[in-house]
Amino acid sequence: MGAVREELEFTLGGDECAVWLYRPRGEGPVPIVVMAHGFTATREESLSRFAERFADAGIATLTFDYRGFGDSGGAERQVLSIRRQLEDLSAALAFARSIDGIDPARVGLWGTSFGGGLTLETAAADHSLSCAIAQVPFADGPSMLGAVPPANAARLTAKALADIKARQSGGERVMIPAAGPPGTLAAMTSADALPGFEAIKPEGSRHQNLVAASIAVEALAWRPGAKATKIECPLLVQVASKDLDTPPGPAAKAAARAPRGELRRYDCGHFDVYLDPWFDRVVADQVTFLRSHLLEN
Repeated sequence: MGAVREELEFTLGGDECAVWLYRPRGEGPVPIVVMAHGFTATREESLSRFAERFADAGIATLTFDYRGFGDSGGAERQVLSIRRQLEDLSAALAFARSIDGIDPARVGLWGTSFGGGLTLETAAADHSLSCAIAQVPFADGPSMLGAVPPANAARLTAKALADIKARQSGGERVMIPAAGPPGTLAAMTSADALPGFEAIKPEGSRHQNLVAASIAVEALAWRPGAKATKIECPLLVQVASKDLDTPPGPAAKAAARAPRGELRRYDCGHFDVYLDPWFDRVVADQVTFLRSHLLEN
């Protein structure tokens, strides 16, 4: 069939958020899925493969850049605020419902990695959603404690506290790499973190391997999976059994807590879900789920 991609934007807090809309061919109105990308990522990092599959199934798909990242506006660049990204995601859902040719009563939410955590929290609050998918989601910050060697954790905490102080005083934000090799000072330092980012980053991408350090402390206190009991819509949670970046255990518990939760497990690593050969299996399960809840009801 082939999806038609449109360049759009919506405004939030005086900043323009860059949007790609993948619209299926044919007559509307059609359902839509809003996609929330992961930690410091942009709409360019591998989301198009998923969006095109959804559009081929007859479902429009919206991808966007959070404020401060990629092609979106925002004076603070590479500053990841959970509260602000939740606001961005809610605004993207509202914008999706307003698009001509879209059925506002059939809206799904899809999030991956850190965006999977945003999806869990948003779906717990937005009971108008038809369904939600959390792919290898960040579900529980405290479960990450102990994953970083003590000496490195101390250095990372010092950077985070310095960044918090800079934020409060209006000073220059303290930046660290978003991903780095094991043992280095970065927000993500698993063996597959940096290679994984590089594997999903296309040539010419505006993604920057940089983030304000305060997120290292903020994320450890965040528990989006704990809110799964409040998710009323059907929820598909997909976990990777060899995930070194978002532990599968808390995500599986979130699926069990959700009243209409479903769990799928894949014997692969965190970034493998975006890449061949695992991508086909992961996206096929998503298309089946979306068809059931957006097209057949």
